[in-house]
Amino acid sequence: MSTALKTNRLQVENQFPKLAYKKNQLFTNLLEKKENMAVVGLGYVGLPLAVHMASKFKVIGFDVNDGKVLQLMQHKDPCKELPSEEFKGKDISFTSNDEILKEAKFYIVAVPTPIDDLKKPNLTPLKSATATIAKYLKKGDCVVFESTVFPGCTEEVCVPILERISRLKLNKDFTVGYSPERINPGDTQHTFTKIKKIVSASTDESLETVAKVYEEVVTAGVHRAPAIKVAEAAKVVENIQRDVNIGLMNELSQIFNALEINTKDVLQAAGTKWNFHNYFPGLVGGHCIGVDPYYLIHKAKEMRYTPKLLEQVREVNESMINHIVLEIERKLYAKRFLKNNISILVKGVAFKENVNDIRNSKTAEMCLELQKRGYNVVVQDYMVDPKEVKKRYGLTIKNTTSEEFDAIILAVDHEDYKHLAYYDYLKNGTKETLIFDVKGDKKDKFPAAVYMSL
Repeated sequence: MSTALKTNRLQVENQFPKLAYKKNQLFTNLLEKKENMAVVGLGYVGLPLAVHMASKFKVIGFDVNDGKVLQLMQHKDPCKELPSEEFKGKDISFTSNDEILKEAKFYIVAVPTPIDDLKKPNLTPLKSATATIAKYLKKGDCVVFESTVFPGCTEEVCVPILERISRLKLNKDFTVGYSPERINPGDTQHTFTKIKKIVSASTDESLETVAKVYEEVVTAGVHRAPAIKVAEAAKVVENIQRDVNIGLMNELSQIFNALEINTKDVLQAAGTKWNFHNYFPGLVGGHCIGVDPYYLIHKAKEMRYTPKLLEQVREVNESMINHIVLEIERKLYAKRFLKNNISILVKGVAFKENVNDIRNSKTAEMCLELQKRGYNVVVQDYMVDPKEVKKRYGLTIKNTTSEEFDAIILAVDHEDYKHLAYYDYLKNGTKETLIFDVKGDKKDKFPAAVYMSL
């Protein structure tokens, strides 16, 4: 080989980091099941991901919760999102023993990223999962994060943990990627395989590897983001957009309430225009819309920028609990109910309809506020685990009762609640019982004299 050719080859090679595997060899080995994939965190996000991946790859499903792992071994989803049939024929094993992670070559992290009591990002689960993987990280490995974070978190928080514990170097010994989760709990239409996946990675080659892995199972395809920060930002923006629009509807509902106009009627009329976007007022809880904005707010303030709109929207949406409570009190007072004898039935305490997840439940917080004001509150929800509700909020689930209530709050519209008629509610009340419909779509079911909504 001539000196000129040798020099040219060396120049080309030096432009790119030398990884421990050939081009897309990792993907090939995963597809041929010569190497294992590990999914860390088996909740609403991680479990569907792991099970679908196991239709094409050999998957290790890891979670620190021994009880959850035991249920998964029996093909039972604690979140009640996947039927047992989904586990059949899938090449997946479940474990809470982190030593088994050393057998993996491709890691996907899908742990929760909540906020603390001060509305600040709580990265403890993410840091812990990253540190666990770092103990077993090897040359040529790839770690993909799916947990919702602020832009820059993967490279500024997770990568240093991986490098420090493993003593390996990013893009020389291992690579990272970020592919934000887009799971919508309780939605049977927009499932994991039907939602386009955003993918990003620390090198062009690892981006292709990550993209090819997801393309094997996501029929909707993938979108290759130009940088990890872009993918991280895209995720928080998805939910911030919804938060802002719901916040607008919540503020409008309070204005229309003062004007004695039904918000639902207004939105139906406005919705007849072709470019009107349908959003509705409501309680904004859960682990996505009610949490993700705080991650970007946190990062913006780190950059010495005050995100006034985002903060104001959060304030509006967080205030809806007090708004509902005050509206109920106002109507009860108008009907001359005696406060020390008032009982209220709340139907639904999960953070949204058709799920059993009670994390960041604004309905639960509303129940606690009603109790604080001296009302007797009874909570019903057939979807949730009563023990978990008691442990987290101190509320008792009472799904059967013959009591009569002064007010009934239709808080979470689970499937079985949608079909209840007025006479069903009269079993737990009288013709004077107030009905507060948070979602606001049952006006035609109840007499106008007792019906209230946002």
